[in-house]
Amino acid sequence: MAGLVTSPMVYLHIFLLTFILAAVASARLEPGQLSRKALLEQEADRVTKLPGQPPVTFRQYSGYVTVNKTHGRALFYWFFEATYKPENKPVLLWLNGGPGCSSIGYGAAEELGPFFPQNDTRTLKFNNRTWNKAANLLFLESPVGVGFSYTNTSTDIDQLGDTITAKDSYIFLVNWFRRFPQFKSHEFYISGESYAGHYVPQLAEQIFDNNKNAPKDDYINLKGFIIGNALLDDETDQKGMIDYAWDHAVISDRVYADVKSKCNFTDPNTSNDCGVALNDFFVAYNDIDMYSLYTPLCVDSTSSTTRKTPMIQGIAPQLFSKIEGWHQRPAGYDPCISDYTEIYLNRPDVQHALHANVTKIPYPWTHCSDNITFWSDAPSSILPLIKKLIAEGLRVWIYSATATVRDADHPSSSSIASVVAVTVTHRLRRRSQ
Repeated sequence: MAGLVTSPMVYLHIFLLTFILAAVASARLEPGQLSRKALLEQEADRVTKLPGQPPVTFRQYSGYVTVNKTHGRALFYWFFEATYKPENKPVLLWLNGGPGCSSIGYGAAEELGPFFPQNDTRTLKFNNRTWNKAANLLFLESPVGVGFSYTNTSTDIDQLGDTITAKDSYIFLVNWFRRFPQFKSHEFYISGESYAGHYVPQLAEQIFDNNKNAPKDDYINLKGFIIGNALLDDETDQKGMIDYAWDHAVISDRVYADVKSKCNFTDPNTSNDCGVALNDFFVAYNDIDMYSLYTPLCVDSTSSTTRKTPMIQGIAPQLFSKIEGWHQRPAGYDPCISDYTEIYLNRPDVQHALHANVTKIPYPWTHCSDNITFWSDAPSSILPLIKKLIAEGLRVWIYSATATVRDADHPSSSSIASVVAVTVTHRLRRRSQ
């Protein structure tokens, strides 16, 4: 029986181990640390590995955040921690526009996220230019009705607009930071493209104004925003598109002259003559990707890429949005990449891995929602809002064309944070695409 006798030293080791484990557990429950509730919620959203995903060392999460319990409104997100030292990197929220188009489908899966679906629709390729080399990267499908985001109150879809989108996105962020409090103190930036020229500044204003009276735990450390190819001002945006098409020989001198002489870009109402001229303008893009003139269109006979985004009444720009040709669906460098994404995200095993479509939405996931047909509010110009936010001290970067963020861990590379931190010349460039 001597073998069963335990020495005092063993008891001491057991005591110390128990003490350390208890201390660690209690430390997580201390104010400012991760609570048990946050830990459980994060673990529930943890994505261990997607079907066909290459191995990576960073963590990713996805799932739903409720923004209105009464109506059953919930927004879907996908979050990637930075590839290196996420505890030292800013958090950047990316928003695609439309309105009604998915930040998961375009931003995450085809533009700046770490994983791109491939043409076999079974595998993902690692994007060496992923922005989570520079920041903790958060993608949001907004508003409800877009992608996997949903509402249990059908009338919500008929009341969508810029205002409700900004308010729901703000509530999402407050609740998301409660779920991930370890990122709450990080510098926070918002970025996006196209109609996010509305979304991004409007959400920034919501954060800035609410921060004045928000409880300390709900304060968001907003530092600035970045928007590319942004819809900012109806008059200059629309004139810029006409000039751009003519400068690049997309339209003839006659079409250019007709649009210029027959359309008043300060008036949202379309005359018959202006409508005819604009239709001639958009016909020129039938066989050209409006968003990438020098790349081909997808010619796969089964392709859905050539579909147009739905026509939504009331969106900006008020004049162009009345013309069917404006709603060309954007492609990408691989003209069929949107097809790969759509097939991949509709796979049940992928949705299960992403904790998506938990309510069994009665329609397939699409890049741009077919359910949104009306937009209740869209100001013709966002420039006064941007002017306000600049005056309040936010850092603003507005760019045209494309932007690449290289590896922020390499000495010669630029991070999102360092680029945005530079004082930007506050000259709003004309939207060229």
